[in-house]
Amino acid sequence: MVLESHLSLRVAYGTYFHAFEFISILIFSGEYIYRVYHAFVTEGKRGVANYVFSLFGLIDLISILPFYLNQFMKLDGRFLRILRLFRLTRIFKLGRNSNSLRVFTKSLAGVKAELIFTLFLSVLTILFSASAIYYLENEAQPEKFSSITESIWWATVSLATVGYGDVYPVTVGGKLFATLISLVGIGVVAIPTGVISASFVEEIRIEKENRNKENN
Repeated sequence: MVLESHLSLRVAYGTYFHAFEFISILIFSGEYIYRVYHAFVTEGKRGVANYVFSLFGLIDLISILPFYLNQFMKLDGRFLRILRLFRLTRIFKLGRNSNSLRVFTKSLAGVKAELIFTLFLSVLTILFSASAIYYLENEAQPEKFSSITESIWWATVSLATVGYGDVYPVTVGGKLFATLISLVGIGVVAIPTGVISASFVEEIRIEKENRNKENN
């Protein structure tokens, strides 16, 4: 997919790219069918449902579905480009049997409530920031802060402490508010980072203890 994004390579080796993807799709399709079959043999219809609607089950399906839709249905070009993005989900198949990924996923599940609260708090902070900067900067920069929804981009970038510099306040009130929001953004970013890190370290500790018990 990376090589295919270069026009010169796509023109010269487009046939090979297509053949490579076709073979890959056959392998992924065979794997998906086998996993459905194996789930049915071991757990019946309930096992099939558990696999099909699981995270990796959905990734397996989405990674092959765009190819078949492209082959058997006439799709609008814009919609097809969106579908091609789903090819990227095949990357996640690499980590299916990774023990590190399993530990990381488990650590995320352990702090799900805290992460949801942090996400909710971040959304509220972004909406508040976008509303405030709109009223502070709209008269001075009506083209850049034309509405609260347009101001959400500035609020998100500022709270994430990225600061692209494409949109910025010019009034005294806007600058003071932006300074405050930038400092708040450090905390907003640090909270989920610290929560995930602490949970990940704890899961690693539990994993090591379990290994030591098995070895002993």
